[in-house]
Amino acid sequence: MSQHRTSDGGTNGGRTGAVRAGNDRAESDRPGAGPTVHELPEYAERVLDVAELIPPGRVMTYGDVAEWLGDGGPRQVGRAMALYGSAVPWWRVVRSDGVLLPGHELRALDRYREEGTPLREASRGAEGHLPRLDMKRARWDGVTADGGGGADRDRGGGAHI
Repeated sequence: MSQHRTSDGGTNGGRTGAVRAGNDRAESDRPGAGPTVHELPEYAERVLDVAELIPPGRVMTYGDVAEWLGDGGPRQVGRAMALYGSAVPWWRVVRSDGVLLPGHELRALDRYREEGTPLREASRGAEGHLPRLDMKRARWDGVTADGGGGADRDRGGGAHI
């Protein structure tokens, strides 16, 4: 994709240059938000493209995204999401154990409930009583509703889960 994202989820029309990572008050408390300006690296752009493909109510793990891309690993995907993820549905890229993103649990939980993402309620003994994602039901396999795959399938690359 040649367009670069801005913090509000828009693009800058394919122009090369800097991308604002989000520094206004509404953006500053979300993952990937920060006060500095960064050029969006190609790998991060690819990660964000996958995050945008994930349907509402579904999730992919950091490892799933790396596998989809056929490049990098969970840590690289996590880093890209941490730095640039505020421009996409960041709550849909998750840990494989279903634990909500530390520091962003309540915002993510609101999104999951809005979208109908399957959750497993926490036991009374669980710290904070926060639910986890029901990974068996919420995990998306990367196949679109029309039976096709994502961007990498069109290019012939990337593994699909």
